[in-house]
Amino acid sequence: MKRNEYMRCTLCARNCGSDRENGELGYCKSTSEMRICRADLHRWEEPIISGENGSGAIFFSGCSLGCIYCQNREISRSAVGDAVSENELAEIMLILRDRGAHNINFVTPTHFVPSIITSVKIARDGGLDIPIVYNTGAFDNVTTVKALADTVDVYLPDYKYYLSKTASRLSFAPKYPEVAFSAISEMVSQRPVPVLENGLIKRGVVVRFLLLPGHLAETKLAVSKVFRVFGNNVYYSLMGQYTPPTDMTPPLNRRVTRGEYDELVNYAADLGIANGFTQELDSATEDYIPKFKI
Repeated sequence: MKRNEYMRCTLCARNCGSDRENGELGYCKSTSEMRICRADLHRWEEPIISGENGSGAIFFSGCSLGCIYCQNREISRSAVGDAVSENELAEIMLILRDRGAHNINFVTPTHFVPSIITSVKIARDGGLDIPIVYNTGAFDNVTTVKALADTVDVYLPDYKYYLSKTASRLSFAPKYPEVAFSAISEMVSQRPVPVLENGLIKRGVVVRFLLLPGHLAETKLAVSKVFRVFGNNVYYSLMGQYTPPTDMTPPLNRRVTRGEYDELVNYAADLGIANGFTQELDSATEDYIPKFKI
């Protein structure tokens, strides 16, 4: 994938067509200039990703979704942070590797995929030998995911919504359910069987399901759909960490209850999910939101 993809941008399913290469902002609030707000060891991912040392998480500014409840809204809705070149991003990857990172974890990377592909190649030519994790909201066009086949080792997508009306109301993206499922299907076709070594994932797909308060039934439907198609060839991460911003209205103005979360976990177990992760609900606090440079 070449940089001219930025000129009429269709990397995400917004298909906004902005000329980001020449300074126009896309729906993601970004030009083609990569900006990062944090690059550090991150120990709050799933155990097979964080391991003992942490994941080498690189948080990009901007986002193609813009969920109304986003916990990273201070960086997802504007071009903040430090501008980095492809060579500088490659150097950051190598520094994180040298600090003991088990992998390089690109967080909200969709809108910078052409540059990321180039940066990873530079880093690998420079000796990078740890997996690349693609941590995405999954509003990715399938052509974008296909371009990552030789770059990404572990896909870490969300599957946020089962219903179009919910996706429209909370992320202004009515096509999200079908777009995300198509993107995840392509990810699984590239990495059909998880590969683990010493308790760490080296290749595969981990699908995240963030339980929103008042949305238990829909999250069950989302989990069921993924399991019905992919079974235990993917990992399932059932997340209860929702932390409400101050301006939310009911039911999004509260945290998930223990009863809601336990019901989701029990439902997943009854389906037959064997490869799964759960969370302690005390992770639903602002203490678990990374500190960003803006």
